[in-house]
Amino acid sequence: MSDFGKYFREKREALSKKGKGLSLRYVSKEIGVDPGYLSKIERGVFAPPSENLIIKMAEIIDEDKDVLLALAGKVSSDLHIIIKKRPKLFGQLIRQLKDAPDNAIFSLVREVQDGDW
Repeated sequence: MSDFGKYFREKREALSKKGKGLSLRYVSKEIGVDPGYLSKIERGVFAPPSENLIIKMAEIIDEDKDVLLALAGKVSSDLHIIIKKRPKLFGQLIRQLKDAPDNAIFSLVREVQDGDW
């Protein structure tokens, strides 16, 4: 089972147990796929789907789209565009932050959001 499929299935089933009604059939109908296809994704028989479908899946289970995309080994198209504009700088930034603690990254994000630069 792929990390993506396992994670999605666990989240869907946990929400379903909480009374959210997220059965496999319901979710497949909401995202516009066959229940058998979604089942195979969850079991890791099929590779994770397209970005657009992953975004729909994230919305259904109330998960950040970037989390599901990362589990699928993908990066959202809007981030691709941003990185392509300054690949060297963003490459350096990401490499420098790879081992930074979460609180340091959150602090950096807040600073950028506040526009204190």
